[in-house]
Amino acid sequence: MTERVVLAYSGGLDTSVAIPYLAEKMDAEVIAVLVDVGQGGEDMEVVRKRALACGAVESEVIDAREEFAADFCLPAIRANALYMDRYPLVSALSRPLIVKHLVQAAHKHSGTVVSHGCTGKGNDQVRFEVGIGALAPHLKVVAPARDFAWTRDKAIAYAESKNLPIDQSKKSPYSIDQNIFGRAVETGFLEDIWNAPIEDIYSYTSNPAEPRDADEVVITFEQGRPVAIDGETVTPFQAIAELNRRAGAQGVGRLDMVEDRLVGIKSREVYEAPGAIALITAHQELENVTVERDLARFKKSVDQRWGELVYDGLWFSPLKSSLEAFIDESQKHVTGEIRMTLHGGRAVVTGRRSEASLYDFSLATYDEGDLFDQSLAKGFVDLWGLPSRLASARNTRLS
Repeated sequence: MTERVVLAYSGGLDTSVAIPYLAEKMDAEVIAVLVDVGQGGEDMEVVRKRALACGAVESEVIDAREEFAADFCLPAIRANALYMDRYPLVSALSRPLIVKHLVQAAHKHSGTVVSHGCTGKGNDQVRFEVGIGALAPHLKVVAPARDFAWTRDKAIAYAESKNLPIDQSKKSPYSIDQNIFGRAVETGFLEDIWNAPIEDIYSYTSNPAEPRDADEVVITFEQGRPVAIDGETVTPFQAIAELNRRAGAQGVGRLDMVEDRLVGIKSREVYEAPGAIALITAHQELENVTVERDLARFKKSVDQRWGELVYDGLWFSPLKSSLEAFIDESQKHVTGEIRMTLHGGRAVVTGRRSEASLYDFSLATYDEGDLFDQSLAKGFVDLWGLPSRLASARNTRLS
């Protein structure tokens, strides 16, 4: 029986070469699946036809942009998910969605194997294969670049020998992955971590050093979900896209970091995620206003662990699901408006407003109308410090 391979197809060299290579190596029929997560670039129909020209028996494009924003980016915003306190999980969030559609395509097309273009050095191989194992453990996985020691030179030579419709003259010197939530750039001269990024590598953001007028924006949240921008109702996808445009025009969301990959190596990555950074910044501030102190403190640890699980490819894990249930409960009162100024590469909160606010002006003010009973403070301080005083007395007695 002929194997049917469902390939996660991007339209680039590696996955285009994989089509005839897998067909020959495995005597298989290849079904190319391109998932649109808002990455932009080439027309999706052009890419779909390229897969057929490379030898795919079937090729399909799945428009998952709204789904990606609502079901993957939105939970990340509510979790304030920043890996290593900086990176908003741009690539990590898209992989489980792609996995979901690859598995669905395998069922639809009677596929027995799933294939991807990841190497053995990166995180994505883990994200793809652990996800596939969770959703469809019966499917086999093949990664040509990793499993068959497929180098770039070999791929180019193979493409030329097969006359594949791939124009290598337009090849970027960088490795780039992008979607609606952001853009990741690596390799090339960036692998020397002393080299500063150059302006040419950026696409989602303008140079923050260039003079321009500031942009003020008001973001409305309901239970942790962005639902309006400057009073105009938006879907999660529209919220991210609009803030990509406006925050990106102000140079917001540029990150240059050395991150800890799951496979154990450190990697230099340059990211730009204007919409993600603006929305997470606004969401964090609304939580500061509406979430009770002990819940807020504990949620920080939950948020961090949620982000680590997603980065590590464990989107479909029981722990991630349970943490998300906690996060959902924590968002009950995260409703209100945040005003921000976007300028000079920064998204700065300048105003907060919420019917669910825990900020009480009459308790916070130092002016006339102060209702805080300061006479209670001395006893509170004495009791709060009692364990420390007892420990100190014990240490003095025994020294």
